[in-house]
Amino acid sequence: MELKLINDQGAAGTVAGKDEVFAREFNEALVHQLVVAFAANARIGSRKQKDRGEVRHSTRKPWRQKGTGRARAGMTSSPLWRGGGKIFPNTPDENFSHKVNRKMYRAGMASILSQLAREDRLRVVEEFKLAQPKTKLLAQKVKSMGFDGVLVITDELDDNLKLSSRNLHNVEVIAAQQTNPVALVRHPSVLITKRAMAKLEEMLK
Repeated sequence: MELKLINDQGAAGTVAGKDEVFAREFNEALVHQLVVAFAANARIGSRKQKDRGEVRHSTRKPWRQKGTGRARAGMTSSPLWRGGGKIFPNTPDENFSHKVNRKMYRAGMASILSQLAREDRLRVVEEFKLAQPKTKLLAQKVKSMGFDGVLVITDELDDNLKLSSRNLHNVEVIAAQQTNPVALVRHPSVLITKRAMAKLEEMLK
C-alpha cells in the first residue's frame, strides 16, 4: 500500500506500507466492538448507591398491618418508598471490562488504519520534532503541514512534544505503543513518523 509522505511544507512523495496493516478490508462490526471495549475498559467504579440496609431510616413499622386500608409496609427504607434503598445498587467494585482477543485487536487496528489510508486521512513524515516546548510552534508546524485537527504518532514521545500539545484541543501526540482505536477514529487526520509506522507494522503483523 502506497502512503503519502509529506514534510513541513506539504507533499513530498510516497512510502510503501505493509498490505496486512494498511490495505485490509474494513470490518465495521469489529471496529465498533474494539472502540466500545476500549472505552469500557477505561471506566472505573466511581459510583455508589445504598441498599435498604444502608439508608438511614427508622426500622419502626409505619402503620399497623391490618385495618388501615393501605398496603402493608414494614419499614420506610423499602425500595418501594421515596427515599428508600435501591434494589440493585451500583457499587464501586463494578467490573466494566470487555475482553478482546489479541488477534481481534490487531485485525481491528489494521482495519482502522487501512480505512484511514483509503479515505486519504493518513500521512507519513520522516520525523516530527520541536526545538523547544512551545504550543505556538506546534500549532504553526501542524498548520504549515495542512492539518486542522490531527493525531500525531511518533516512535517516542519527548517532553517538547508532550508539553506543546497539552493546550491544543485539536492536536494529540502519542507514542506508537499508545496507539488505540478511540484516538484513531476521533481525529480527522493521522500523521505518523516512518519509525512509528515500522513499529506499528511490527505490533500488528
